[in-house]
Order: sequence, then structure tokens, then C-alpha cells
Amino acid sequence: MLVKTFCAEVMGLEATTVTIEVNLTRGMMFHLSGLADTAVKESYDRIRAAIANIGLKPPTADITINLSPADIRKEGSGYDLPLAVGILAAHGKVSDTLLKDYMMIGELGLDGTLKPVSGILSVAIRARKEQFKGLFVPRENAREAAVVNNLEVYGMDNLVDVISFLNGNEAYEPTSVDTRKEFYEQQYSFDLDFADVKGQEGVKRALEVAAAGGHNLIMVGPPGSGKSMMARRLPSILPPLSLAESLETTQIHSVAGKLASGTSLISQRPFRSPHHTVSQVALTGGTNKPHPGEVSLAHHGVLFLDELTEFNKSTLEVLRQPLEDRKITISRAKYTVEYPCSFMFVASMNPCPCGYYGDPTHQCTCTPGQISRYLSKISGPMLDRIDIHCEVPVVPFKQLSQMGQGETSEVIRERVIKARRIQEERYAGFKGIYCNAQMTERMIHQYAEPDEQSLEMLRLAMERLSLSARAYSRILKVARTIADLEGGGPVQSHHIAEAIGYRSLDRGDWAERSA
Repeated sequence: MLVKTFCAEVMGLEATTVTIEVNLTRGMMFHLSGLADTAVKESYDRIRAAIANIGLKPPTADITINLSPADIRKEGSGYDLPLAVGILAAHGKVSDTLLKDYMMIGELGLDGTLKPVSGILSVAIRARKEQFKGLFVPRENAREAAVVNNLEVYGMDNLVDVISFLNGNEAYEPTSVDTRKEFYEQQYSFDLDFADVKGQEGVKRALEVAAAGGHNLIMVGPPGSGKSMMARRLPSILPPLSLAESLETTQIHSVAGKLASGTSLISQRPFRSPHHTVSQVALTGGTNKPHPGEVSLAHHGVLFLDELTEFNKSTLEVLRQPLEDRKITISRAKYTVEYPCSFMFVASMNPCPCGYYGDPTHQCTCTPGQISRYLSKISGPMLDRIDIHCEVPVVPFKQLSQMGQGETSEVIRERVIKARRIQEERYAGFKGIYCNAQMTERMIHQYAEPDEQSLEMLRLAMERLSLSARAYSRILKVARTIADLEGGGPVQSHHIAEAIGYRSLDRGDWAERSA
């Protein structure tokens, strides 16, 4: 008897429908075709044990299974459930009447329980696109899949539940999730707040400008000055995710297997902070199966690299293309996968090898040559992609003990949202441009052209501070954002002056300045 069940193979963010054809004839052999990996090939052993442990007798027959399309590699343990149901249906233990209406996925334990798998959201989107009536998933994955509307999602505990449903012995209610309610309830529940930060008003201003324009930022300061603390609070002042952004972010985390059990939608912007020992593959994505890397997991959020100079130089250099293109392409011999990676890049570093250059409380022991070599660990092209350079001083104890609470993240976030709305309206006619950081050279001339006074100020600054040529467009972009925070008027000289102050690392005299 020939029976068909349906599953899906996830490649990148997209899923492809896989038809599982099961045929039983007289004999004792097991045949599996369709480019299956080791995990899929081992599934028959798990299935036999699961069938026996739920009280049914495994079929004694020649079993031939084909996974179609046969030219796509099938990976993972998610094929256990559709394979088991297909074998039982061909054996006459499960009715095949409803099989054409449902897609199913899940790993089987030896006792017949269903275990969660990754990429469920992509599978659910594919099931709806193919107009399946419903989807069977492990209970832990049910809420994740249920965010897809017009699709009945059944979270099942074990193989027995699926058999009972298909045979009509028991009715089950599909999982229901009020997506909008849950999404908007959790949007503003942050554990970290800028109100906890004492002092550092200049740095907080720089972070506000960076958030308002989507600018990349680097903080330079001695140990203990609060760089990491402020970076971790950056998501709390960013504009909230839209539903479309949330769905895309959740999909990436689902494919990577990073969603917590019972999660429906990611409602807050992600914050990723990989250790400095991270490999190129872990950062950009890849391996044998193309999993998303840290740059994609930070999509629509923040990628924070603490102690930037401790990262391997070649690892940092692979960030250049994702920062520019806002997408990462992973190419292998047999496939090419593209992941989105539009994120804010934030980094922190010490000003010198000992960490105390410019710190009034500690004596720096580094020579100008050592400082220059230390800073040269960050290449010019990499630095070129960072709009704001911010020096972070140490807050003296006297100020720490006397200061009260600062401005809350909520107050700062309102100003950021207003500035972002101005930018969205301004760039409404440009595809893929949503904030000032994404402006092209032509758009800079159109929307951030300085007046004669500002141009003269910019010329003098570049000459006196030994600013590099690459700093020019970055200054204008940041100045445009500062003007937007003030209501969106034309770029003026005081906007240019503030933007010039955010180019510390471009100064030719950095290592020669007195501490």
C-alpha cells in the first residue's frame, strides 16, 4: 500500500515542502531514498521503538520510503513524525483520509513523545502557502507556529495523540495565540533603564543620536567607565519593533533554534554580544547546514562587540560587507543561502593597551607607538563604517555619590521615535532607506547639504584636527540626525559642530595628545 505524508525542509529562512512516500510490500527490508542525512536515516530505529512502546506492533514488511523532491538534502530529526505516521498508515493502523490536509513535523522519543525541533515558524508559513488545513507540531513549538493565521496548529504531546486525531477517535482544539495582544504587552518591559546610569551625559547624548539615526557607534574609555553598561541599555531607547520586523526576527531565531520553549513572537529588539573568541563562521553563519550567525541574530537589533581590539582582525574584517549590504550571503559548493542582517553595530574598547590613556585617576604607561599599534588593530575600512566615535570618561566618586537618577529610557525613546518618524516620511520614496545612516552620497547632498558657514567650519575642523576624508560624509549624516532630533529643520552650524565632536578616532593626533 502506498501512502503520502507531508513535511518541510528549511533552507535559509525559506521552507520547501517534502512529500514522504511510504510503500509496504512483502519482505523484511528497509529502503530510504531522497538524499537523507544520518539523522533521518537513523529515524527508523527510533520509530520502531516508539511504535512498540505505545502498544502497537511494528510492521513486518519490505518498507520503501522516498523523500521528494529527491535532489534536496533532508536534514534533522523533524522527519520522525511524518515517517512514523506514513508507516502506520501504510500498515493500516492509521486512516489516510486526512493525511493530504495536514503537514507534520517533530522528533520522536523512544516512548513515543514528541520533542521540539527548530525552524517551525518557516514550516508553518510554508504550510499556509501550500494551503494545508493544519500542522501537527510538538507542544513546545505550538505557540511559535500559531502566530501564522489561517492555519490550524495542533500541539501534540506524543504519537498516540496524532494517531487518535487522524483516526477520529478524539478531538483536539488548535492552539490559539492573540498575537497582537502579546506583542504589544511585552514591547516596553525592559529590565535595564538609562535612569540607572549616573553621569555620562555626553555619552548618553551620543547613544541617543545613534539610536535616532541608526548609526554605528564605538565607545572608547578606560576600564570601569560604564561602556558595557550603557551599551546593554541601548535597546530600551530604540523604536519598538513593528509586527513585520518581529515576525522576521522570530523566524531567524527559530531557524537557529534560539527560541525559548513556549515563545510566540520576539517583541523586543535583539541584543547580541558575542565573546571576543567568536569564530568567523559563528559570527556570519554557515557550517554544513547554513545556520544564521550572530550578525543575523542581531537583525533589527544591536550587535555589541565588547573589547573590540581583542577580536581576531580577520574576524572583524568579515563584518565589512554585512555592515554595508545589510545582508549576508553564505555560499557553499551545493547551495547559496542569504540571511538579512540589518543591525546597529556598537563596539567598545580601551584607549590603549594598559587601558588608562587620558584617565586622570591612573597613570598611562604606554608610549605613543604602542597606542598607535593598538588602534591599528581596527582597519581603516572597518572604522569607515562607524559613524560615531565617543570618548567615555571615568565618573569621579564624588559625582557618583551625589547624583540622583538620570533621564529614563522612556523619555529618551520618545525623542528617538519622533526623529525616526521624520526620517521615514523623508525617505518614503526610497526603497530600503529608513534612517539617516542608510543615506547614499546623492541623498546626503540632497538632504544634508551644509550652508556656507557650516561648510567653512567643516573645512577648518578637517584641517586643524587632521580628520580623514572619509569622515566628511559621516559627519553630515550624524548632523542630519541631530537636526532631526530638534524637529527636522535644515542642517546648521551647531549640528555640524556636535557631529565633528563624534570623530575622535579620525584625529591624526590621537596618540600624541597629552593624558
